[in-house]
Order: sequence, then C-alpha cells, then structure tokens
Amino acid sequence: MQLEFFDIATRQNSYGQICRELSGKEFLSPDEFGRAIREWSDKNLNTAIKTLGLFSGAGGLDIGFHDSGFKILETVELEPRFVKSQLVNKKNGRYLRETNILCQDIKEYEPDFSTPIDFIIGGPPCQSFSAAGRRAAGVRGTKDSRGGLFWEYVRILENLQPKGFLFENVYGLLGAEKGEAIKKIEKAFKEVGYNLSYRILDAADYGVPQHRERLIIVGSKEGNFKFPRPTNGVDSQGNYPFYSAAKALQGVKIKSEIKEGLNGRFGHLLNDVPPGLNYSFFTEKMGHPEPIFAWRSKFSDFLYKADPNMPVRTLKASGGQYTGPFHWENRRFTVEELKRLQTFPDDYEIVGNYGIAGKQIGNSVPPQFSRILALSILNQIFDVELPFNLEYLEENEPLSFRKEKAKRTKLYAQIAEEAISEIEEGQSEVNISSKNYRCSIDSSFNFQENPNGRFNIQFKPGKAKWVIEVAESPEEKPDFEYEIRIEASKKASLFHEVKCVSLRVASKKLEGLTIAWKAFEQELSRSKIKADLVQLSGYYQYSSNLKFSVNYLDGSLELQDAWKALSLIADDPQIGEIQSLSELSRRYDMPPDSLSMVFLELRKAGFEIRNHNTNPEIEPGHYLIPYKFPTLTPLSVQLNKNL
Repeated sequence: MQLEFFDIATRQNSYGQICRELSGKEFLSPDEFGRAIREWSDKNLNTAIKTLGLFSGAGGLDIGFHDSGFKILETVELEPRFVKSQLVNKKNGRYLRETNILCQDIKEYEPDFSTPIDFIIGGPPCQSFSAAGRRAAGVRGTKDSRGGLFWEYVRILENLQPKGFLFENVYGLLGAEKGEAIKKIEKAFKEVGYNLSYRILDAADYGVPQHRERLIIVGSKEGNFKFPRPTNGVDSQGNYPFYSAAKALQGVKIKSEIKEGLNGRFGHLLNDVPPGLNYSFFTEKMGHPEPIFAWRSKFSDFLYKADPNMPVRTLKASGGQYTGPFHWENRRFTVEELKRLQTFPDDYEIVGNYGIAGKQIGNSVPPQFSRILALSILNQIFDVELPFNLEYLEENEPLSFRKEKAKRTKLYAQIAEEAISEIEEGQSEVNISSKNYRCSIDSSFNFQENPNGRFNIQFKPGKAKWVIEVAESPEEKPDFEYEIRIEASKKASLFHEVKCVSLRVASKKLEGLTIAWKAFEQELSRSKIKADLVQLSGYYQYSSNLKFSVNYLDGSLELQDAWKALSLIADDPQIGEIQSLSELSRRYDMPPDSLSMVFLELRKAGFEIRNHNTNPEIEPGHYLIPYKFPTLTPLSVQLNKNL
C-alpha cells in the first residue's frame, strides 16, 4: 500500500511543479506561462508542426497551440466579426503572424497545401448539443445543421490525413440522440483512419479561473492518446489550488468603461445575491422569506454573481440582460476582465463592442487549457520531450470535478442560509389595493396600462381570494363568459394567505383570456410575490402546486374547439410532457387536424406550444405544452417561431 501511494503521489501533476521545472518560479500567470512555453518551443523545436485550425472563432484554441510550438498555417472561420480579431492580432505581429486567415463557410472550404498537414484543431459550433438544447427536451445533435458541421471536419480529415487531430465540444454531445451521436462520431473518425481517445475535462483543473466542462476528442494515427493529469484542484499533486477569479484579475488594466450596477426589472436583486450564488437565492427551497422565483425555473447563470475565491462558472457566448457571471462588486465584468477569466493574453485584441467581444470570448477554448492539451499532444503524438514532467491519466481513471461541484452546491446552500437568516421577513411589504384601469396588449404580448386600451381591468384583492375582472367596457356589472380558478393543490394557500385567484372574463375573444392572465401576472410582480406566472407555477419539468379549472358561464362558448381544448388543458395532468398528436386527439376527443388548428389559435393567444418546427429535438407529430397559461412575452425565444 505504501508503494502504491508513493507511485500515485509522484506521478500526479501540479501547476506549481510545472512552473518550477519550466522557469524556476513558484507560479506563472497564464500570460507568463504562454510566453515561457513559446520561448522554449522557439529554441527547441527543430521541425515545424504544420497545423490547420477549423472553426477558429477569435482564436483561443489556436493561441494555445501556437504558444506550444505548432505552426498554424491556416485558420477557417465563418463569422466576419470573429475573423477581424484574428486579422488585427496578425497585423500587430503578436499572434498568428504567419497564418493565412480565411473567412469562409467550412462547407465551401477545399484545403490546398504544398506540404502535408501534421495536425488539425477545431470545435464545430456547439449550440445543438448545449444545455439550452437539453432544457428544451433533448438535443438534436448531429441531425441539427450546426451539429452536422462535424461531417465537414471528417471530410477535411480524410482529405489531408494528418498524424492527429483535436476536436472540442460541449459535454452534452455524449448524451445527444440518446448516446447515438457519439457512436456516429466515433465510427466516422475511425473509418477515416484514427484511433480515438475522449474525455470530459474541466478547464479549471488545468489552470483556468473558470469551471468549463468540455468534451475533448483526440485522434491519432498510431497508439492511444492519454489525457494530461489535472494540474490544479483535488486531482492534482497535493491538491494544488485552483486559479481563483480574484487572483486572475489582479493588476488587470481596464481600458473600457465600467458600468456600475445592473438595470432593469431584476437588476436591484443582484446586490443581495451572495458571491457564488444566483437567482435561486430568492427561492422557497433556499428559505428566502420573499421567494419571487421558483426552483430551477431559470438558467443557472441568471443573476449569477462570481465568487472571487473560486474559478467562475462557464462564461456564456450570449445571454440576456441578467446572464452572469457578474462581478462580486455587483456589476458586469469588463472585456479586459473577461479576457483574464478566459485566459486570453492581455495583449490579444478582441475587436467589437461589448456584446460582440463577449460572444467571441465565451465561444473560445481558454488558451491556457489549450496549451496544456497541446503540450500533451506534442509529447505523445510528436515524441517531443517537454521541459517538465507531464503525467497522464489512465483510460478509465476517474476525475473528481463532478463530486466537487456537488460539494460546492452544498457549501453555497449554507452561505445562502446564513445570508437569509439576516433578512427580516416582510421588510419590503407592498400595499396591495384594488385597482381599476384600462389596458392593451400587442402582437408580441407586451401588456401595459393604457387609458385608450380596449379592455378594462378591475383588480379586487382580498385576504383569502383575489378577483380579476376583464371586460371590453367599463360596466360595473358586465356579463361574464367564463371564470378561470387557480388554487393550490398541495397546501393551504397560493401565496401569503390567498387560497384562490379568480379570473372572470366578459369577452368571447381569446385576447380577453390573455389579458386576464397578463393582468394577474402584473399584480404578482407589482406586489413582489412572484416575478411571473412561471415562478408561481414552477418550471414545467417539475410537478406544480397549482390546480386550474375553467367554468363556462355561457354554454355556447365551450362548444367551440379552442375553448373546449382550454378546459381540457387546464385539467390535463400530462401538460409539460411531450405527447403525440394522436394521443392528444384521442384524449381531447377532437380530430388531429382540428386540434392542430386549435394549437395555432392558442399560440396566437400567447400559449408557448412547441412542436418539431419550433424545437427540432421534438419528434414530428408530437407536441409540448409547457404550461396551462400563456407565457409568451416580448423577450421569449419562442416568440418568433412558428408551429
């Protein structure tokens, strides 16, 4: 046992150990590490390793390989704004100065080199395998047009036949198409002559101040590639510490404007979020006295504030107004800070405004992660002796980053509990009083009070019951056509002491139904009870506490298909699940063609109904009705999609 322990201890990597062997220093920043490796490779590599970069983006993967001695002969990238960044850095002579940079569709790219290419690097666009795709009921994978770009990678490999390649993508690829996508990928690479090794790795384990789990595939003509052992974290020698966000930002020179605070409807909430947490701080599960959000109803980066003492969560290429990570000083990170968190060199220029720059940075492979991968390839595939001892993982040797992630979740739950214990319940009480106003709603479901609006709203809040009345005229006693009741199914009240909400509508138009729900949603938000209807009901993939019923006061209304379907949807326990049209047709006692037309009508009324055309991962002939109420808003991703 002692010999076994000694063997494990001596063959584990440590970033500190690598720095000492490379430079004699105890620690090198990513920029310093890149310069040191580049100086070493310039002096010691006699033969250039001719490399092709595909899907290069702003050049993160290329930087790491360039620093490690690979000669990037050519890069190919479709997005002109990303290519501008590469060209500027080539022009200033710092990076890619000998590289032919092409702005071209990979489908039209025909490589033509006078000498053989030794290695290919690149990661096709990953959105079809991403968390956003999985959240919408699975991932499309290689069937998606972006996932299909993988086949262009294979075509170029088959044409050039390099000694090896590196393929990077999101870890969701392993689960795409129920595991069939990776089987197709593995088969395709093997058919064009390569042995494959692949693993999910976390960039934070390799000196990046960011937890970023990615699938790395390395192919080689000979032998089996082994992945480098982590240099940081619990799997490194002596549990060498992660490179924290605060340490990464030390001494950063900020040239861009620092915008204090966060605006918008939820901007003020960021101040109260403890570092390391997100919107979930304001949920009932966390114990918040005013839980305006439902558990797991938002993406994990919604109002996510970085912990300065740890690597940040994954930087996103794009997102909404409240997409983090945000600085622990309650503001957005600057471009210069984002570069540090992604380990882009300080002197590497990212061209474009804040949004464009952030997209380039978030889409990139962190150069420091790329350097460690490149060095391990240099050592194993090209038989180059490194200036330090780089150890490798055995094929089935487990890594700890998922277990550590679970530990961090528990730690931040404790931090949340401590912060919530200091909040006085009811400290921001709102006076909820009756209201009478006119309103309007546009085609994008933008609801607003409007003196000239078509509909009149009467809001009558009581201690145990809320009543919202909608009519097309401001009559005191309108003739109501139907009533929608919302009650709690598992506990005494919906919120506060309110046990029931009644929406009464004096209109036969579906627009009146939408108005009623939007008026209820506005009162929930205005009263600081819940941010929106979804937060009251809960995210659709979890069981809801709400019970809905529709009572038609005019018997003729429920004979119409759309209104008949509404009452059935309100009572359907399988809402929130993907269902076949034939099964829905049978249960709703309505011909498939008629039901399809009803879904179109309800979509126009704001119901977020999805099918294969809106979400390709849903099988043809199937539908998903996430919620029993209209949820489309001007900001909805689904708004501009069509059934």
